[in-house]
Amino acid sequence: MTGYILTLNAGSSSLKVALYPADAEEGPVLSGQVERIETDPALRAHWAGDAEVRRDLKPTGDGHRAALEAVLDLISERLVDVRVAAVSHRIVHGGPHRDGSVILTDDVLEDLAGLSPYAPLHQPHNLSAARTAAETFPHAVQVGCFDTAFHRGHPWVNDTFALPRDYYERGVRRYGFHGLSYDYISRRLAALDPDLHAGRVVVAHLGNGASMCGLHGGRSIASTMGFTALDGLPMGTRSGQLDPGVVLYLMSEEGLDVDAITDLLYRRSGLLGLSGLSHDMRTLEASGAPEAADAISYFVFRVRRELGALAAALGGLDAVVFTGGIGENSATIRQRVCDGTAWMGIDIDPSANTSNAMEISTTDSRVRVLVLPTDEESVLAREAREHLAGHRKGTSPS
Repeated sequence: MTGYILTLNAGSSSLKVALYPADAEEGPVLSGQVERIETDPALRAHWAGDAEVRRDLKPTGDGHRAALEAVLDLISERLVDVRVAAVSHRIVHGGPHRDGSVILTDDVLEDLAGLSPYAPLHQPHNLSAARTAAETFPHAVQVGCFDTAFHRGHPWVNDTFALPRDYYERGVRRYGFHGLSYDYISRRLAALDPDLHAGRVVVAHLGNGASMCGLHGGRSIASTMGFTALDGLPMGTRSGQLDPGVVLYLMSEEGLDVDAITDLLYRRSGLLGLSGLSHDMRTLEASGAPEAADAISYFVFRVRRELGALAAALGGLDAVVFTGGIGENSATIRQRVCDGTAWMGIDIDPSANTSNAMEISTTDSRVRVLVLPTDEESVLAREAREHLAGHRKGTSPS
């Protein structure tokens, strides 16, 4: 009986899943997600080579548990007596010392729960899915893969804030996120062009969640995200970079408490807040409203500004890689980000950009510009295979 690896990526209102063979480095036999879990759940999935499966589900109040059960029902229809050898989880925060994936024991899960204040809208859902999976598959290896792990080798100056030093020791640091995506892109570059991988590359993961990372030799040197997933670029509903004095003002003058500020900065800001229309870049690009244009202009400005900052942190620039939902699909955003960057050595080929070619820079461009789809699920599967093979023992105390 063939064993499988189930990957789970749990968000606040969604559960992304994929099913991989455990004994072969192949693509998924099934991939999909359950959306709008609490309000109007719907399952969308693909069996490899088949048409999409769509199922509307009933809200049950069981959240991610019910979503996982719906996925397992779908799997069992085609794969009778499926044996899940490992479940690999995307977990946003691994803390200051975890620089690789780990086996999720009860002690590790308890420790990770203590990091929930660092990622309040992500960590609890990640851990809820992990506990549900452990109950559902008691004999499977449970693996935790952390978005922060890829950035744990940052130089100290890119890892700290100018606060009293004891805060750093207590965990108030610049963690960086989207690490699974950057891990994938780094390895993809190594396979495509080892010389480029060895150089200085800025990766722009642009989507509903957005950040950028400076790589040197395939390793993270600096990231736009900091202590939480709020920092850096504006996102679909998150504010991005913000003067901390604004938070003090909201508390003292507007009377907002922690819950109200959390709701404002995480759910009502970003593209949605600036436009007053939508958090979705596709909707904004199709809109003729001046507020939509303003939101896009601010997003582009911040990406370009961070590109310059990361190039300075790297001491130069050899390539830019666009990835994520916006980065992979919006030729307009890529073109606008790169406009005015000729001084950095960037020159875009409009035809290649419009056609979403893998390389969209001209042959004369000193800096290469690539578009590479990311694949976080394959990273989850890879880490699980290594644990199953006994090659990975974890890198931190529980």
